[in-house]
Amino acid sequence: MKHDFIDRYSRLESPVHALDPRAKIIALFVLIVACVLTPPTEWWPFAIYAALVVIIANASRLPVKYMVTRLLMVLPFVLVVAVFVPFMHKGGPSYDLGLFSVSRDGLLILWNVTIKALISVSCLILLSSTTQFGDLMHGFERLHVPRFFTTVASFMYRYLFVIVDEAERMKRARDSRNFRGRWIWHARVVGYMVASLFLRSQERAERVYQAMTARGFDGTFPRWTEPRMRAADYVFMIIVSLTAVAGRLVVIWT
Repeated sequence: MKHDFIDRYSRLESPVHALDPRAKIIALFVLIVACVLTPPTEWWPFAIYAALVVIIANASRLPVKYMVTRLLMVLPFVLVVAVFVPFMHKGGPSYDLGLFSVSRDGLLILWNVTIKALISVSCLILLSSTTQFGDLMHGFERLHVPRFFTTVASFMYRYLFVIVDEAERMKRARDSRNFRGRWIWHARVVGYMVASLFLRSQERAERVYQAMTARGFDGTFPRWTEPRMRAADYVFMIIVSLTAVAGRLVVIWT
C-alpha cells in the first residue's frame, strides 16, 4: 500500500523543506491572516501576498504543475459560492451586458472571495507539501495546540490510506465480476459497497487501537529527535511575517 497524494513532495530537499515546522506554521498563518483582513478594494497588497507565495514555492522546488493542479481543485468550490453574486447583487453601479447586467459590487465580492481563497489555499499547500505530516503535527504540539486535535488528525491521516486501500480492493473485486454500473438501479450496489467499507474500516480501527494499547500506547507518538529553531528559521519567519504585516499596515495608514 502506497498513497502519497497528501504530502507527495514533503521529502524533497530544499531550503524550505529544511525549515522547522513551527517557523513555517507561524509565517504562513500570519500571511493568511493579513490576506483575509485586507480590504478587497486595495489591489497591490494582494500582489505582495501572491509574490511571497511564488517566492516560497520557487524556493521549495515544488513542481508548478502540482501547485496549479491543487489550486484548480479549489476553484469549483469558490465559483459555486460566489460566481452568481455579480448577477444577483442589487444596488450600486452596474455594467449592462445586453441580456443581463453585472453589479460592480458583486464583482468586487467575487474578486474578494477568489483571491483570498487562492492565496490561503496556496499557503496550506506549501505547508503540507514541504513538511512531513508527523513533523507538522509535532510542530503544532510545540506551539501548544491541544493534543486532542493533533492526535485525531494523526489518526485520520493514517487511517485515510487504510480506507483508500480497502476501497481499491473492493473496487477490484467488483470489476472482476463484470460490474459496469451503467444504469440508475446499479446505485444500490455502490450503496452496499459504501456501507461495507464503513463497517470494515470501523472493525479494522478497533483492532489497530487494541493492538496499540496492548503495546503501551498512551496517546502520544514517540519521536527519536527533537528539532530546534535555528537562525534560518527565525529569518524566514520574521521576513515573511513582517512583509505580510507591512502590506496590511500600509493599507490601514493610507
